[in-house]
Amino acid sequence: MNEQTTQELEVLRDQIDAVDKKLLTLIRQRLDLVAKVGGVKHKAGVPIYAPKREAAMLAKRRSEAEGLDISPQLIEDILRRLMRESYLNEKDVGFKQINPAMKDIIIIGGHGQLGSLFAQMFSLSGYNVVKFGKQDWASAEQHFANAGMVLVTVPINATHDIISKLGNLPQDCILADLTSIKAAPLQTMLEVHKGPVVGLHPMFGPDVGSLAKQLVVVCHGRHSEAYQWLLDQIGIWGAKLIEADAHKHDDAMQLVQAMRHFSTFVYGYNLYKENADIETLLQFSSPIYRLELAMVGRLFAQDPELYADIIFAQPHNHDAISDYLGRYQQALELLNNGDRQGFVDTFKEVADWFGDFAKQFQKESRSMLMSANDSRVD
Repeated sequence: MNEQTTQELEVLRDQIDAVDKKLLTLIRQRLDLVAKVGGVKHKAGVPIYAPKREAAMLAKRRSEAEGLDISPQLIEDILRRLMRESYLNEKDVGFKQINPAMKDIIIIGGHGQLGSLFAQMFSLSGYNVVKFGKQDWASAEQHFANAGMVLVTVPINATHDIISKLGNLPQDCILADLTSIKAAPLQTMLEVHKGPVVGLHPMFGPDVGSLAKQLVVVCHGRHSEAYQWLLDQIGIWGAKLIEADAHKHDDAMQLVQAMRHFSTFVYGYNLYKENADIETLLQFSSPIYRLELAMVGRLFAQDPELYADIIFAQPHNHDAISDYLGRYQQALELLNNGDRQGFVDTFKEVADWFGDFAKQFQKESRSMLMSANDSRVD
């Protein structure tokens, strides 16, 4: 590179740096405005996430980007990342309290990660939250005397025993749980407590920074009018509520959670037994395989007890996983027999079954793959 080229590059890079500084100033202004929006929403009790407003805004910005010969997807990616940060800022402002008359909210397992997250959300909404741990059972009667709601968030294998201890709650107290299986805990709650009962399953981990756009499954138990405020409160936090029959939910979880987690476990286990060089795998991985490795690694960065609970929780999980193994063996037979056409025919059959969802998932995954590629540091 000659001296003139170097000088020209330096001039242009200085100009880029100046533009970047302006961008930083504009981003700071946008975040400050979002904080003010959060304050208005807090007072009015407006949900933190407004899907129609977001969709309309993105559509308008995409159109404007096209007019400036800028990639609409680039602008959408930037704005979505900014909005994710904005949701975090809005949360810090707090939330409108739907039920000011609510008595104590007792969170059994409140010192755990998920329990702490919900304790924070209730506290940000102005409720009096009591984190209840193992050491508090000696004074349980005193704690529960003023309970307006008892929320159980403990390991799955301990949920039944914990709920069984809650037979003396106040009649008007809401009994709820956050377990990832619903039928058995819901039935136990209904048997133990004669007051309002509801089962909840947050479809996210405790490491989320905001509940905006997160899913919470609701399995109704008894006296839904008594806990409607709770559902409204979760909605204000930005989560989307999905009502489901408890048994239907558990059937779906066999495929969504148990089979998927077990498959990921086996993938990681096989990498370990093969003594694979992960650095080399990453070096030769395209974005989609890098993302897949990241999801496998993510599993093994978490609590093994949690995933053991999920996989071993339901007897029928074994059936779903066994069926998966059977189909894997059927597919392996195609390979063993050199049946390339059989593979192609099966592929087409599955693709037809996916239908329009295949194209939808292809589109949704594109931005994730670009983000995975952007995160490369090698």
